Amino acid sequence: PGEGLGRCSHALIRGVPESLASGEDAGAGLPALDLAKAQREHGVLGGKLRQRLGLQLLELPPEESLPLGPLLGDTAVIQGDTALITRPWSPARRPEVDGVRKALQDLGLRIVEIGDENATLDGTDVLFTGREFFVGLSKWTNHRGAEIVADTFRDFAVSTVPVSGPSHLRGLCGMGGPRTVVAGSSEAAQKAVRAMAVLTDHPYASLTLPDDAAADCLFLRPGLPGVPPFLLHRGGGDLPNSQEALQKLSDVTLVPVSCSELEKAGAGLSSLCLVLSTRPHS
Repeated sequence: PGEGLGRCSHALIRGVPESLASGEDAGAGLPALDLAKAQREHGVLGGKLRQRLGLQLLELPPEESLPLGPLLGDTAVIQGDTALITRPWSPARRPEVDGVRKALQDLGLRIVEIGDENATLDGTDVLFTGREFFVGLSKWTNHRGAEIVADTFRDFAVSTVPVSGPSHLRGLCGMGGPRTVVAGSSEAAQKAVRAMAVLTDHPYASLTLPDDAAADCLFLRPGLPGVPPFLLHRGGGDLPNSQEALQKLSDVTLVPVSCSELEKAGAGLSSLCLVLSTRPHS
């Protein structure tokens, strides 16, 4: 959210703590993972954001008390100079917002807090198309959370999309270009895309990918003039079946990355970074 289809200048990530290596520490039901591999994946992601996409990269240090801290895309919804600090569904994850809030404040963004204890909102349930917001109503995000998105970003239409199963909305669909929605082939993903098509006043092209996880991508316009937009996406080492379909997105430069190990902790690309779409008032 907030990679907003405008010009990007900064990206925010958070390091991978050792506590993520134990599924028991990271959260109930999560498998143990290879810490070194997860840290390598995260380092490559940061390197591509900085070197390939030309963004100013800000990395928060890992915090052992926050094993899921690298999934900081859940902690804020950013558009323009406004950052809505979310209220994650899991109480154990709510302390993750503190470091993100401070980093965004230091960048000069206007901070909006959620004061309603009945609201739950994960950032990866929010898809901004450049024209409007879609908020997935999922296990993680409820109607009150969606209402707060609408209250915060009043210049844009905000529609709610039912999400079935364990996924966030961004785990099923994303923007593959300024007017192209990409979605996985599962029934949950296709149902979400059909709902979006009914709700919108804007015509979007659509592209179906074999893997739902391949649709969790980031369309980014770099701040440099004359540089074509990028699509940061899961590469062939992770999702080989979706690579041929992604090649159909001819108006973007494809930048593959891997997060197969981090995925074991519930990470998708949109959860591993926050991208600011305007230059902050710092």
